[in-house]
Amino acid sequence: MGGVSPKIHQWMFKQKAFWKHLNMEGGEEYGADSKLIDDVLARAGAYIMGKRMFDEGEVCWPEDIFKADVYVLTHEKREPWVQKGTTTFYFVNDGIESALEKARQSAGEKDIRIQGGADTIQQYLNAGLIDEFFIHIAPVFLGSGLRLFDGIDNDKYNMEITEVIPSDLVTHLRYKLTKK
Repeated sequence: MGGVSPKIHQWMFKQKAFWKHLNMEGGEEYGADSKLIDDVLARAGAYIMGKRMFDEGEVCWPEDIFKADVYVLTHEKREPWVQKGTTTFYFVNDGIESALEKARQSAGEKDIRIQGGADTIQQYLNAGLIDEFFIHIAPVFLGSGLRLFDGIDNDKYNMEITEVIPSDLVTHLRYKLTKK
């Protein structure tokens, strides 16, 4: 992330809820950001992510970081990575719809969280498969990289801001999407 990842995620690292989720001690505060973390993680029943995000995290993530099944979009053939606890990474080679169907089976009635990178999120947005998302805006200039909303079909959705959560290091915006 161009060396700015610590700055972008600083708000999260300060939160007791973040460290509690990792089964670790840490964090300085339990405020609006921690409540958001608790809520989002409690609602998550499965995750989908791109291979680049997985590659960056694999080397440093602690065991059972997601506490749910994670479906990694990739061209690489790989056996599932079963962590201690309840996190298993599955490597999906047959497209976003396949990953979504597998995640639905894992998640049950809970949410499916689609996480980075931008290409993965763009694919799901353009396929009309997103109904809600959060944007976390931290005061950091990135300078380069993939733009999250590049190439998105402007006529696919109506967007509505349903929640704004301000804090010292970040502003969280929750959007509801409905298909036009």
